[in-house]
Amino acid sequence: MTPYREILRLYSQGISQRNIALSCACSRNTVSKIIQRAGELGIVWPLEKDLTDGELRQRLFAEAAQAPTRKHPDYAYIHKEMAKSGVTLSLLWNEYCENCRASQEIPLMYSQFCHHYQQYTMKSNATMRIHRKPGEQLEVDWAGQTASTIDRETGEIMTMYVFVGVLAYSQYVYVEAFASQDQESWITAHIHMYQFFGGSTRVLIPDNLKTGVEKASGHSPVINKIYHEMAEHYNTAVIPARVRKPKDKPNVEGAVGVASTWILAAIRKQQCFSVAELNLAIREKLDALNAKSFQKKEGSRHSVFMTEEKPFLLSLPATPYELATWKIATVQFNYHISVEKMHYSIPYEYIKHRVDVRMTRGVIEVFYQNHRVCSHPRLHGKPGQYSTVEDHMPENHKKFIQWNANRFISWAQSVGTHTAASVQAILNSHKVEQQGYRSCMALLKLADKHGVIRLEAACARALSYTPRPSFQSIKTILTTGQDRLEAQPETQEPSSPSESHGFIRGADYYGRG
Repeated sequence: MTPYREILRLYSQGISQRNIALSCACSRNTVSKIIQRAGELGIVWPLEKDLTDGELRQRLFAEAAQAPTRKHPDYAYIHKEMAKSGVTLSLLWNEYCENCRASQEIPLMYSQFCHHYQQYTMKSNATMRIHRKPGEQLEVDWAGQTASTIDRETGEIMTMYVFVGVLAYSQYVYVEAFASQDQESWITAHIHMYQFFGGSTRVLIPDNLKTGVEKASGHSPVINKIYHEMAEHYNTAVIPARVRKPKDKPNVEGAVGVASTWILAAIRKQQCFSVAELNLAIREKLDALNAKSFQKKEGSRHSVFMTEEKPFLLSLPATPYELATWKIATVQFNYHISVEKMHYSIPYEYIKHRVDVRMTRGVIEVFYQNHRVCSHPRLHGKPGQYSTVEDHMPENHKKFIQWNANRFISWAQSVGTHTAASVQAILNSHKVEQQGYRSCMALLKLADKHGVIRLEAACARALSYTPRPSFQSIKTILTTGQDRLEAQPETQEPSSPSESHGFIRGADYYGRG
């Protein structure tokens, strides 16, 4: 504020206006205007001892202090209404404008309305205290203080990280320890927290850690994809706190300190040999903390939560969120992708395209440009397994895959007994049955080319040569036309031993003489 009294005092001592401006840190024009105005009104130094700069300004520039022409709202009423669910400053400003029009008065602009309301809320405190609405906001963070467990075999002390979540309205706290601060622990902590509260809030406020926020920004932060999926599952909105702005999540900052004192410090002498044992000890102290009475108001965290906040929580979905991880894969020429050393088919139209793969414990989902392409039950066990859907294959591959041993044998029996015997012999001639499928498919093509009658005759001719004919021998018979030759008549049995044995030497040949 301009030091009016000091300006008049220095001027009465004969100091120049330039030096007065330098001494009072104001412009020479301001000094000149005040001195000129005081001369016009006959105000000279010394002044009354109780006269303040504000009162002196009123005397010097009374005509400038005109009464405001715009009507101010009842800020006490505005502050009371803001505590109700669903009420916003924009709604209250619209109602205020309607009242001003009805009374033919000029309302404040929205920016001035918000500014004066903020000034009203800051009258009693240096920082504005925002009264949260029940079921509206949940704040989460990792505690700075850690816990520990002991390895039974080696005696090594293992560091455990503590997750803290708190409901902003009732200050109801949830605490759980984890072996790491990775993505799986972060998501699992939220799932257990929602189950503990029995519902979710409309807003979730985390810190800017990488497991929750990929890119921190004051205007449009980029939420981690898995974290965003979890928020959608529980019908909540993730609004990260600003970087280096702990006042954006003051409740969890305070809850971290309370949990460090009343839970972690309280169990510091207990020896826990597993995470489950540690969390059991934490839960006992947590229940006692939530049931502890407030110091400056009635009730406890648990009582306020049960009576005032729990009815306003959003209902949980039928099933808890299942943790999913994402991976980028390229569709190979065999229209499969490789995920964790397992192979899953994709429609062949996406060969050599990059796709997004969402993996859960039981399902593999494939997305291309945010559109789901297909899904498979997740394979477990021995690496190298294939999950192939017939609809993902090209037409010529479908024709091949539809044939199996039973179908080949059934087709051969419809042609004839010799063809069936030949097909069975071809399938049995390989260690792996599938190795004979190509030969059987080739027989089908021979039947299309030469007809089933000639194929049956060729198989009969091949079986007369060997009990295990091959595809090549049957093809040769058809190509050379041997199947069309008549079978030679069977010869009659010889009537005498000499005829049956050919030329026989007589007794005279062996005689001695």
